[in-house]
Amino acid sequence: MNQQLLHTPEGVRDIYGKEYAGKLAVEELIHRQLRLYGYQDIQTPTFEFFDVFSREIGTTPSRELYKFFDKEGNTLVLRPDFTPSMARCAAKYFMDEDVPIRFCYAGNTFTNTGSLQGKLKEVTQMGAELIGDGSVEADGEMIALVVESLLNAGLKDFQVSIGQMEYFKGICAQADLDEQTEKELRELISGKNIFGAQELLNGRGVAESYCEMLLKVSEHFGSVEVLKEAKELADNPRSIGAIERLEKLYDVLKRYGVEKYVSFDLGMLSKYNYYTGIIFKAYTYGVGEPVVKGGRYDKLLQYFGKEAPAVGFAIVVDDLMSALERQRAHANEKTEDIIKVLSYNASNYEEKLASAKELRKQGIRVALIPGI
Repeated sequence: MNQQLLHTPEGVRDIYGKEYAGKLAVEELIHRQLRLYGYQDIQTPTFEFFDVFSREIGTTPSRELYKFFDKEGNTLVLRPDFTPSMARCAAKYFMDEDVPIRFCYAGNTFTNTGSLQGKLKEVTQMGAELIGDGSVEADGEMIALVVESLLNAGLKDFQVSIGQMEYFKGICAQADLDEQTEKELRELISGKNIFGAQELLNGRGVAESYCEMLLKVSEHFGSVEVLKEAKELADNPRSIGAIERLEKLYDVLKRYGVEKYVSFDLGMLSKYNYYTGIIFKAYTYGVGEPVVKGGRYDKLLQYFGKEAPAVGFAIVVDDLMSALERQRAHANEKTEDIIKVLSYNASNYEEKLASAKELRKQGIRVALIPGI
């Protein structure tokens, strides 16, 4: 027999038994929280037309997509993230809707990364999208929902770090940076490569005063106090407005009672170009990657023909499970998750089967096992 048939390709894995039961339990706890906030379930296809995730929309780079063709020659891709699919759905089915739309979802995403560094190419994500509400209260609802979902799943020690794309973009516009320079700079600052960022700005002949402002973006992280310093340094209305919105957001989060789980990082700049306002990531120890990613994307739906602001997030369930395991935290195990084993033989099969049927009527899981 070909031994390769027993193994999975690099970057994907089987999940079974107790581990899978735990994963399902966590998903159910998160789902319950999403529904409590009035979010309705939606299921989108595993693959979409390539254009839904194109460079113009500002999603995952083409080289990291799993691409294939249908019989008509159309280029299709396995979804790398859910947000563009949600935007497409909202535009298609709710084109004339004026009231806010709340979606929640669960499913797998696929990213064809070259250097894995232990990362999975297929992960399960759960998330929520609030479409048609551009308010700071909507931002606050999203972050509060992230905090409460993680707490409900059993995670206790974590921090949601909040950034603001408009603060950085305001300084870039003030410095008159072209789109390509802004993109390269965003990647360098996001990766904390300040020397590379300085070299880039010097090479493009950016004025020293703007260089200083742009490089200092990476230093604005910590408690709510960093917002005051960032506001004093910015001298353009766009960046100042971004800070004032974060200040209002913090007030909303205090009303939810989740402010102790929140910090700020203006140097956190997403690789997704569709984000327009706040962005946020939830970090916890024991996992190198954020367990939650999200943000505001007020212009994304325009690509699908609908003018509507939106904000959303995705929980990476696999990373959350790793964090729970390493922190020895567990979701509340329900009694119905425990399997009762009944052993039978030829003489008592009928009796044991009757017992099993009665227990199952009571909602108890029963496995019949042949004995000696």
